[in-house]
Amino acid sequence: MEFIGRTKELSDLEQEYNSKHSFVVLYGRRRIGKTALIQEFIKDKPALYFLATEESEPQSMKRFASNLSQFAQQEFIAKANFNDWIDLFKVFVDVPSNKTKVLVIDEFQYIVNTNPAFTSIFQKVWDEILSKQNVMVIICGSYINMMTKQVLSENSPLYGRRTSQIRLAPLTFSEIRNHFSYKSFSDVVELYSVIGGVPKYLEFFDNDSELMYNISRVILNKNGFLYEEPAFLLNKEIKEPVNYYSVMKAIAQNNHKLSEISSTMSTEGNKLSPYLETLMGLFLLEKRVPVTEKKPEKSRKGLYYIKDIFIRFWFMFVFPYKGELELDNISFVKDKLSTNFIDNHVAFVYEEVCKNIFTELCRNKQINFTPSRIGSYWDKNVEIDLVAVDESNKCIFAAECKYYNDTKPVDVNVYAKLVEKCKVNDFRGYDITYGIFSKSGFTEHLLDIAKKNSNIILINEDKILDTI
Repeated sequence: MEFIGRTKELSDLEQEYNSKHSFVVLYGRRRIGKTALIQEFIKDKPALYFLATEESEPQSMKRFASNLSQFAQQEFIAKANFNDWIDLFKVFVDVPSNKTKVLVIDEFQYIVNTNPAFTSIFQKVWDEILSKQNVMVIICGSYINMMTKQVLSENSPLYGRRTSQIRLAPLTFSEIRNHFSYKSFSDVVELYSVIGGVPKYLEFFDNDSELMYNISRVILNKNGFLYEEPAFLLNKEIKEPVNYYSVMKAIAQNNHKLSEISSTMSTEGNKLSPYLETLMGLFLLEKRVPVTEKKPEKSRKGLYYIKDIFIRFWFMFVFPYKGELELDNISFVKDKLSTNFIDNHVAFVYEEVCKNIFTELCRNKQINFTPSRIGSYWDKNVEIDLVAVDESNKCIFAAECKYYNDTKPVDVNVYAKLVEKCKVNDFRGYDITYGIFSKSGFTEHLLDIAKKNSNIILINEDKILDTI
């Protein structure tokens, strides 16, 4: 599959490479594209790539020696018997090169699982051998808990050695949109609302077929590649995932307050905290607070959402209907999807899409705004889809995001309601710019109002309308 996006990550890796000796820790959930990023980065560099697997340490050493033999173009290395990792890394350092060499250990956690002392061994290797050479080291891992504890935490022997760490997040909507520039905006939004920016998932989708066909074949089919995907993700990170499933199911059913989640699960709120913290540490959940909160970490207005878009989709449209799907009653679930997909799922993902679009417009100077924070706003009476705060200039950008399930253009009433909503006390002292995002355009009446008012920005799909 063609490599997609990752411009910033490639740039950051190049900067590390140019510093001659660097130690990069790259981690992120399974299938997020870590290996593809590494392969794209090293394709024009002298690099030894080693993919660790669940095997004994002697077998790992033998395979490493085989890879090293190919890298050095010296057959005798593969035939030699190594029983010490340090000797292998010394051979790597001695391979001549007029450019900085790259050493990649992918799925690092498997070596550590086999030999917990390997982090200490590698610390010695870095301190005494690799850091003194023109070598770039990339350690990569898929298990976030393990990478955090064994590599990034203060208790790790490798703590303080890294020169950079990259937590690889899903591709942004803009990256997916650029890749599928031949598709319509709504088609890309709806695709994104399912795969959530995970590039590996795209490999199993037929681009020449409709989205619902792909969902049926790959996700709803009990033999499909993504039918059990969340189970694979959780089982590798968590020993007993049952309660974690229950938490995410409750949130997927629009229970976002702690009290609502605990009530749905018939569990005291304080007993849920460890599950919520773990899921947030895995970047599967997130706690949102109104963007105007001065001390978000102490806010009592926090709401919990499933952060991973595919996981959110799965818990809405697969998990509740496992019984039907196990009996191959896919048509029943497809009917549920056709009824609820746009209004109950895509419309909410569209709000996140709009935040990405707004960020890109600001970065490209198409909107004169320097956001300090981007999020949403709510209180007891008001909800605003997208709110960005520019603290330096005391400005607020407040917007509504409308993804209608038809071609109906957005009318003046949406703008009028937005203006009314923005009269909240939390916005006092800020200059307000109003924005409206729409996938189906705007009425002539609203366009006329925008032409006469410079503090209204209308964004149709992902482009600002010129109303002047």
